[in-house]
Amino acid sequence: MSAERVGRTRRIRFVFVGVAMLAPLVVPAASAQAASGSLTVTTLGRHGAKVATTVTVVNASSGERRTVKSGKKLSLPSGKYLAMTDIYESATDGLGTDTIGAQVVTVSGAKSVTLDARKGKAVKVSLDTPADVTEPARISAQVCAADLDMPSAYSAGGWNNAGSLYAIPNSSKLLQFGFMAQWSGNDSYVAVKNTTGVPAAPGGSFKRSQLATMRFSVRSGTQMANEHDVALQAAPKVDNCTTDMYANVYGGSAPYSATTHVTPGSWQPRDDIYASNGDDVGGGFPAVRTLKAGQSFTQSFGRAVWSPMHYLPTVWQKSVNFIPDALIGDPDVGVWGSDPTKETVVLSKGSTTVKKQTLTNWGSSDDGFAARIHSAGTYRLTVDAHRYRPGITFPSGMLSPRVTLDWRFKADPAKSVVAPVFMTRFLPAGLDSSNRAKASSTTSVTVSAGRGSQGPDVKFTKSAVKSLKVWASSDGGTTWKAVSVTRSGSAWKAAVHNPASGAVALRSQVTDSTGGTSVETVYRAYAIG
Repeated sequence: MSAERVGRTRRIRFVFVGVAMLAPLVVPAASAQAASGSLTVTTLGRHGAKVATTVTVVNASSGERRTVKSGKKLSLPSGKYLAMTDIYESATDGLGTDTIGAQVVTVSGAKSVTLDARKGKAVKVSLDTPADVTEPARISAQVCAADLDMPSAYSAGGWNNAGSLYAIPNSSKLLQFGFMAQWSGNDSYVAVKNTTGVPAAPGGSFKRSQLATMRFSVRSGTQMANEHDVALQAAPKVDNCTTDMYANVYGGSAPYSATTHVTPGSWQPRDDIYASNGDDVGGGFPAVRTLKAGQSFTQSFGRAVWSPMHYLPTVWQKSVNFIPDALIGDPDVGVWGSDPTKETVVLSKGSTTVKKQTLTNWGSSDDGFAARIHSAGTYRLTVDAHRYRPGITFPSGMLSPRVTLDWRFKADPAKSVVAPVFMTRFLPAGLDSSNRAKASSTTSVTVSAGRGSQGPDVKFTKSAVKSLKVWASSDGGTTWKAVSVTRSGSAWKAAVHNPASGAVALRSQVTDSTGGTSVETVYRAYAIG
């Protein structure tokens, strides 16, 4: 256990999540005919008594998906269907038992079937667990429609402790069975497995030596709130019954680190951030990671510096356009790890203001800036963005609260292009877990200049960095000092002399091969402490 986690209350939750986005419950035109049959599904518990459940009924060919209460007749067109459910029976300990089952049913006239939990077999999992793992594994499992796209969108399942979760065997190739097991100690251990059909002996045996490792490093200071839940979702390259199964790894106040060991495969790390009032105020979905046995990867959240992520100005339909989204974001997550902002955008030509507009992407990601231009020439586009989230109180001393951009570029209303300008990324080395540098020290900051792809509608113009300069401020941007910069491969290294206290703002200026300039400023880029 890392020193950062000593004394913290470990909040591990295991949540069953079928899919991120279910298929729409729409009756396809081909099956909208008048019902010519019916299906009644009776569900029995582990002692033989009837148990009320909700049954999912899926047309095996079309994917039409319906739900019905057990024991109730469901009118259906003739055809082959999958009837699936989780038979949950409560108990005095609050957990009870779950039995997952499915049958393949050919409906022609009135049809009745029974799903009997007494036929269920315990989902048995084992791991050569370390001594700090003292509780049984938590298991989520589901049965899915195998022959449809996104099988997990057509599923029924539940979760429980090992020993209290059962599955009814069924060898049909029209079904898949998937489960996720999690053991919790100082570290977390997560295993997933998918099979065609529901096996006669569901479960699996796993060894720590055959697992991969995902480490989470969650820093504080950059986010709009300090409560973080980090998790992993299964992300197989070909969708199956484990897709998007979800395991919480750790939840608590940043900074902290957490480690989970997982079966080899593809995994989606995620971070959910909560304000003091309980509101979900963001988070991030970084790139899916494919891990091999024995391989280790560290996923960072909240490293300084948060800055613009993606969108560049474009000239299109005789207008200068800009999407003010992802202006303050986590560089380790990408465009899906940015916070809402309010920004003032100004386009000018010489001393003439073409258009000025204040926008926010809070509550809407569709707001954009578009200013009609009538002649070719050099234009200036400035953006002044502040983090913006009504209803919550930002943490005291939050970093990267404000970012500004100042672009100068040539534009012609007759030519649709991406403006030949740049965004820069600042990555300071040696900061602590609260994104602080030591007082009166020197921080090496890696500075990179890039241009994100803007899609196929406009030409992505060629542009190269001709020169790059960096400044730093220790008084909130009132005064600026030039910083020594040296080229290092495809990036630059800036040696920033830190003050005795407070925070450091960073500014870069890129001069490009077309004669334009790109100035970017991040206020309170990192702290001193």
